[in-house]
Amino acid sequence: QVQLVESGGGLVQAGGSLRLSCAASGRTFSSYHMAWFRQAPGKEREFVAGITRSFGSTYYADSVKGRFTISRDNAKNTVYLQMNSLKPEDTAVYYCAANQLGYTVLRTTTVYDYWGQGTQVTVSS
Repeated sequence: QVQLVESGGGLVQAGGSLRLSCAASGRTFSSYHMAWFRQAPGKEREFVAGITRSFGSTYYADSVKGRFTISRDNAKNTVYLQMNSLKPEDTAVYYCAANQLGYTVLRTTTVYDYWGQGTQVTVSS
């Protein structure tokens, strides 16, 4: 079993940056594909970015490509999301998630076994 704890959210002005962290418990972190999702009020949870367990291949939603960077440190059991050039439409609760299925990052919420509690990101205009 894996427990995930996000941190790093907050209030930032448009154009600013934040780095989210997701710390995982357990000794099998390196066997999980990791992803970040977000959910804005009144909207469905959506995929933001993901990173594979083996080669660290990365995948991004079109809306964040070029602005956000996902990375992982298996020695620290942590996955990061560096968010630059933030926009008001990036405002949401951000969740990290872990999944062992398949050979690549999947973008649907239903395949992820473990979720963090979420961290709020608010971007003011």
